[in-house]
Amino acid sequence: MSKVLILNAAQPYEFAPGRLNATFAERAKSRLEAQGHEVRLTTVAEGYDADAEIASHLWADTIILQFPVHWMGVPWSFKKYMDEVYTAAMDGRLANGDGRTEANPKSNYGMGGTLQGKTYLLSVTLNAPKEAFDTPAEPFLQGDGIDDLLKPQHLVFKFFGLTALPTFMANDVMKAPEVEADLQRFDAHLDAAFQHADGVAA
Repeated sequence: MSKVLILNAAQPYEFAPGRLNATFAERAKSRLEAQGHEVRLTTVAEGYDADAEIASHLWADTIILQFPVHWMGVPWSFKKYMDEVYTAAMDGRLANGDGRTEANPKSNYGMGGTLQGKTYLLSVTLNAPKEAFDTPAEPFLQGDGIDDLLKPQHLVFKFFGLTALPTFMANDVMKAPEVEADLQRFDAHLDAAFQHADGVAA
């Protein structure tokens, strides 16, 4: 069995206190532990120690990032986490520079990560309906999928050498929530993803 770091990156607001993302994070923790995985959970908004977080990234075989999509990206508190934790980790723990060398300074930018062989999974909640994605006739996203929207976060993890597992999304969580159905889909998604993760690590 593997080691899993779950990052609950929800930012509580009065109109959205973060209960759903906490539920997904705890659901993942309980399900994976029941299957024999070792799991660590960081709730970013509750505070963290940068060195301890870097150590957890090094310890983990898979990182699950659970967050609500805010303004097409991660909440501000997780951006702060990245600025503090990931910048500190540029000392060689998570990346040996940006991948370029003095001999070849124009190539391989972004390929200096030290976490090759490890995987990550993005799990997101959105108010947008599922039909807003992958639909060319929709005027806002114009056919883009969830991974197009989340490309900046995918690139952050690629920068550290991680390999992506399939993304999970729960849609319409404020206007038309289907929490129980989403949780059942999440269970199945985790099971399938960790079968794939085992293959990546093998």
